[in-house]
Amino acid sequence: MRVHSQEQRLCPHGVLRWVLVWMCVCFLVFTVGPPSSWRLKERATTQFSCLPCHCSCSSLEYPLDPLGLVNGSNTDCGRHDPVLNEEMNKDLLTMLSEELNLQKVVANETLEHTKRLIMDARKSFSQYQKEAEKCNVGMETCEAARERAEAELTEERRLTALWETRAREYGWNNTRRKHF
Repeated sequence: MRVHSQEQRLCPHGVLRWVLVWMCVCFLVFTVGPPSSWRLKERATTQFSCLPCHCSCSSLEYPLDPLGLVNGSNTDCGRHDPVLNEEMNKDLLTMLSEELNLQKVVANETLEHTKRLIMDARKSFSQYQKEAEKCNVGMETCEAARERAEAELTEERRLTALWETRAREYGWNNTRRKHF
């Protein structure tokens, strides 16, 4: 009951909800509509006319200089290029959709690359797991052989002690040193 009354004091009659709705609307207008600075730039370019470009962009004289900057400062070279103008005059939604399509392509390629890496990792893991299983089987075999050898050695020592005891009962005397 007390929590409900605190919520009403903090946000009476849905004021917070209306503020959030207005912020979303403003953000949407700002994102979709072109900024006013673009409009100002368009007015400035229509008021002042530029001289035609006399650059040789496709000049074979300087093949490594596509902008024609070697023979002067022709920074507006390519302004009259129809492909470049078409690209520059695209609206925001078209550019955003192209950008999203490019990001989808990149994401799909990255996903395929990741899938291939995962498959390679699984193959390597499987191979290492098989090798580990072989190693474990080999270790178990060696451990069993060691246990058998230890049991046989214990049995052999017991028999040796038994025979030595019987030999001493019949008068045998060991003058040699033991080499155990």
